[in-house]
Amino acid sequence: MDYGSSFHAQLRAEAGPAWTAYVEHEFVRTLEDGTLPRGSFLHYLQQDYVYLIHYTRAWALAAAKSTSVEEMREFAGTALTLIDGEMQLHIETCKAVGISQAALEATREEPENLAYTRFVMDAGQRGDLLDLLAALIPCALGYGEIGTRLLAATEGKRDGHPYKDWIETYG
Repeated sequence: MDYGSSFHAQLRAEAGPAWTAYVEHEFVRTLEDGTLPRGSFLHYLQQDYVYLIHYTRAWALAAAKSTSVEEMREFAGTALTLIDGEMQLHIETCKAVGISQAALEATREEPENLAYTRFVMDAGQRGDLLDLLAALIPCALGYGEIGTRLLAATEGKRDGHPYKDWIETYG
């Protein structure tokens, strides 16, 4: 994947090996090749659902901290896309295996998830819009990079892939 001289490329370079470890983690590699155990995927979806609730709130906070209607529209639109898109994927996938939306919403948040979501919200509440966006960017860029790469890597091979819906949503 060539990022040229984009802002994304600059951020990737600054992050160094930590970024590579994030976007090329074994979880991502096994998600790509379809060997990720289903139980691990479902645990991830449950934790990610809880994460997305906080992440959506953070984008709504970005709308509240905006200085223009155009920014408000963009950030509020992102929050709505999370609710109607990503969170819906989690709800539908879990429902298919007997995990209700109520059970998703009652998921006990793991300490790592809790630490990150509270960091993002704290950055947003204590700081300005730039502080909040700096806290949000790694997730947005990371999932974008991972999704784009997995979509390309599974091109022509997604029929029957156990994580097709996830790959196509994030790709």
